[in-house]
Amino acid sequence: MTGLIESVSTRVIHVPLSRPWAEDVREIGVVEVCVSRDDGIVGHGFSWTPSIGATAVDALIRDDLAPWLTGRPADASIWQQAWEHVHEAGGGGITTIALAGVDLALWDLNLRERGLALADALGRKHESLPAYGSGVNLHYTIEELVSQAARWRDAGYGGAKIKVGKPDLAEDVDRVAAVRETIGPNLRLMIDANQRWDLGRATHAVAELAPFGLEWIEEPLRSDDSRGYRQLHDLIDVPIALGENLHTIHRFRELIDAEAIDVIQPNVVRVGGITPFLRIVELARESGLLLAPHLLPELSAQLAFALPEKCWVEDVEDAGFASLGALAEPSGVDIVSGRAVGGHALGIGIRFA
Repeated sequence: MTGLIESVSTRVIHVPLSRPWAEDVREIGVVEVCVSRDDGIVGHGFSWTPSIGATAVDALIRDDLAPWLTGRPADASIWQQAWEHVHEAGGGGITTIALAGVDLALWDLNLRERGLALADALGRKHESLPAYGSGVNLHYTIEELVSQAARWRDAGYGGAKIKVGKPDLAEDVDRVAAVRETIGPNLRLMIDANQRWDLGRATHAVAELAPFGLEWIEEPLRSDDSRGYRQLHDLIDVPIALGENLHTIHRFRELIDAEAIDVIQPNVVRVGGITPFLRIVELARESGLLLAPHLLPELSAQLAFALPEKCWVEDVEDAGFASLGALAEPSGVDIVSGRAVGGHALGIGIRFA
């Protein structure tokens, strides 16, 4: 019989970035979550939010989730009930980000008790997967951007993803052209507008940038704009990638049913943890769409190793927990010669210093 949750504790950690993501983004916020079972076994999880909301997530866990969870089964199967409990505060966003910390801790607890790594518990299908280089680089000079792209090329990555969305589209064109020239014609090139455009701007921008051979355009519009994505999908030929800021399976299904999305990018923390992530993966599989888990390679790669599909692993330069010195011990996931390997550490393999 599954033991009961005895306590839930949290710790807010501010992790300095070695390369600022913007003038006002110099650290990321992590909320470490520890779930203790009544027999003394502890699971370690985390929630993550780059620049806004870490203390709000922490408060939601402490004030609303922890009291509700205490005395309930220490098993990730309670995720749906927990989501329904906090739904009044929102179906997604801070609520699902908070739930992720608990879900990951429960998975970690049960995996450690069984002596298993995450990928092996789910049924490992791959020992390695291709990775692409990614960067928060819109503020980089073109020289810095080209140097970054050259590092990815020389490290053996199969592709590169860069930010677009400069006020002057001509500058975006110059930057994308320079990166394409740097990585050559054979590596895949993705661009990410981070929700900066409206429909008209996105349509025009993609038309100007498409000749450089784009694998996908990521978040060209606000993620909330389902109608806009339906229209844009009919107006451009470049595949649309979306999911970083979709928080529930219902939003993914809505965009899939509208035929407004080509590449599904669930972020394991923002959707609420491993439990809902796996449901979204099933939805993507049923739809026949490309799956590309978003960020957090130390965790996303472990999940991808267990999927039948060969997923891309996103590796954001100087943003991994290990490279930032945030971990108490190695996660067991590495990027070697442009490929993600490993994922054999016990539990979810992530503990913070």
